[in-house]
Amino acid sequence: MKYATASIALAVAALVTGHAQAADTGKTREQVRAELAEAQRTGDIVASKDMGTDEFASGAGRKLNELNPTAYPAKPAVAGKTREQVRAELAEAQRTGDIAASKDMGTDEFASGVGRKLNELNPAAYPAKPAVAGKTREQVRAELAEAQRTGDIVAGKDVGTDEYASGAGRKLNELFPNLYPATRTN
Repeated sequence: MKYATASIALAVAALVTGHAQAADTGKTREQVRAELAEAQRTGDIVASKDMGTDEFASGAGRKLNELNPTAYPAKPAVAGKTREQVRAELAEAQRTGDIAASKDMGTDEFASGVGRKLNELNPAAYPAKPAVAGKTREQVRAELAEAQRTGDIVAGKDVGTDEYASGAGRKLNELFPNLYPATRTN
């Protein structure tokens, strides 16, 4: 009974949320209802926090089909790579040194190679990686000028609206909306 009540509550919440999201994404009511029906059929709905498998395990953040896989149809298996594709990837990784080093492969007696690749430990033994083209100086300057104009820059921790409110993590156009042009959000 507890699961049925929670499932119904989740379905209603998903339906309400689906309608709100449909307005933003341009989906029709029928599309949202079809998605909800499919999610209910496959158990692809996030469980409530009190739907754990025992008194110590919480179901929060997990989907119904993860908590009770036998109650829902199995997900189709994703096609993997062929043996030839895997062998080709291995040969390329060996050629370029993109293989994790063992723990004994450090550069000295105190440094270990754990978490590093062979081409990082011994770059001269492998071909150099091609440099990725970045932005030009003019592009960066244009982006900076636009961000300064619109206030799309994160405020420092000492910038706030009063002595008690810190601006840390917020953008200048959020803290001082009257100083910047209004930006449209879609």
